[in-house]
This record gives sequence, C-alpha cells and structure tokens, in this order.
Amino acid sequence: TAIDVRKRLGLRDKEDEDPGMSIVVDQGGELYSLMVDQVGEVLSVPKKAFEQNPATLDARWREFSDGIFRLDKKLLVILDVTRLLDFNAAVKQAV
Repeated sequence: TAIDVRKRLGLRDKEDEDPGMSIVVDQGGELYSLMVDQVGEVLSVPKKAFEQNPATLDARWREFSDGIFRLDKKLLVILDVTRLLDFNAAVKQAV
C-alpha cells in the first residue's frame, strides 16, 4: 500500500514534477510505501533524546509526531508511523 505523506498530513501538493522517494516500512506484518519529498541522512536517535513537541508546531504535524529532536540548526520532527498509518482513528475523529 502506498501512502502519500503530504496528503496524510493535510499539506498541499508539491509544485514541481519531482516524484520524490519511497520509504518502505513494515507495520503489523504489512508493508507500506511512504511517499516523501526527499530522504536526508538516516539517524538512529535514542527515545530519551526526544523533546516534547513545541507549542508552535503545526497541529497537522503534532497529530502524528512523537516529539522532536534538535539538530545543529534545525528541528527534526519524529513521526509516529503507527499513528500515521491508523486511518481508523481519522475516521473516528471525523464522526
């Protein structure tokens, strides 16, 4: 199953024609292809290094975020793949 992460986060479509990249994850024995704009450096970040989401983080991101990790001059939003792929929760919220 392919998931467009932009659409899942409620973001508008990209303006360029670059197809982006695919990240394959195994969730509950099912394979999912997460379609993303790009992939940067792959990091292994210990959970204890996560910080709470800042109050200024967009609500669309906060819904799927497990916290943030501080890089030198950037914040890395940690996405919770389980929540990202839980479409049943989205349906329940809409009802």
